Amino acid sequence: MDRRTIGIALGGVTGRMGYRQHLVRSLLAIREEGGLPLRDGSRLWPELVLVGRSEAKLREIAERHGLTDWSTDLTATLARPDVQIYFDAQVTSQREKALRMAIDAGKHIYTEKPIAEDLAAAVDLARLADGAGLKHGVVQDKLFLPGLRKLDRLVKGGFFGRILSIRGEFGYWVFEGDWQAAQRPSWNYRAADGGGITVDMFPHWHYVLEQIFGRVNAVTAHVTTHVPTRWDENGDAYEATADDAAYGIFELEGGVVAQINSSWAVRVYRDELVEFQVDGTEGSAVAGLRNCRIQHRATTPKPVWNPDLPATEDFRSQWQVVPDNEEFDNGFKAQWELFLRHVVEDEPYTWDLWAGARGVQLAELGLQSAREGRRFEVPEL
Repeated sequence: MDRRTIGIALGGVTGRMGYRQHLVRSLLAIREEGGLPLRDGSRLWPELVLVGRSEAKLREIAERHGLTDWSTDLTATLARPDVQIYFDAQVTSQREKALRMAIDAGKHIYTEKPIAEDLAAAVDLARLADGAGLKHGVVQDKLFLPGLRKLDRLVKGGFFGRILSIRGEFGYWVFEGDWQAAQRPSWNYRAADGGGITVDMFPHWHYVLEQIFGRVNAVTAHVTTHVPTRWDENGDAYEATADDAAYGIFELEGGVVAQINSSWAVRVYRDELVEFQVDGTEGSAVAGLRNCRIQHRATTPKPVWNPDLPATEDFRSQWQVVPDNEEFDNGFKAQWELFLRHVVEDEPYTWDLWAGARGVQLAELGLQSAREGRRFEVPEL
């Protein structure tokens, strides 16, 4: 079987997301399957170059997975003719500079979000990549989760009738780091390093809402820092200067209202770490990362409010489970495969830097809404 190679430089691969999801569960998984099947019957083989600041960490990861190519010199890596794609999973504050270098070097771009720290820079990156004739993509992994794939299927099938509202709950308790180690890196809570739950999660909510339900026309938000002091990886206390909770109202085309709470200071009392309830005239659904349950209007119960008596109905049992009906691969891997086909076979691809810029725009307007205490319309880019 013919095998074609494509060189991919991976920036930020020593971080949690870059290592687990993009290296191990995506690109190495593709290699373990013998490469990505292409239309002409050949297989595309990712040749990987690990890029970062710590030679020791890069060497350790490479040796762990039988890789031989790594570098602490991004400029030299981008100058290599055998590298066609640059991927970035660094901290947000370092991303824009690296993406600009890659665009200048003529490399196709695939990157984590947010793509930049402000809208002007995000738009400029998209324009530069377009002007250079490069393919570009932004990770929008939530769209590939089984629960949201099922939800999207329901929307496309007309299950809801006219959609009225969406309610989203995301988050969990991130330990402060003093008596238990935190589950997230300390830079997430420093504004100067690009931290904050609004810039992290609003881009996610933007593409989920836009791709499944419709354009986001306006936003009203309240953001706050519930936990003002945290402890870093060395056990030293520091001031949390970035927000750890964001409460947003998003007005969508067609009159749909979405309310989404995002918090790293909430304890979970739901089936999954993120859940969306969608209510429509014909039916409702509750979707999480993997599962999705529905209730049609014909099977909707008729409860009566009576605070003087205990509830007698098991409301959860009145919902029906949506079947898988297909096999769901890792969402990061699935999007990597689509992007690689976009690069080598020119397959259609919508999750580009412009989509990433719209996510940055929503986060920026959300923060402005919180500062000024008012609603903002979301202009077309």
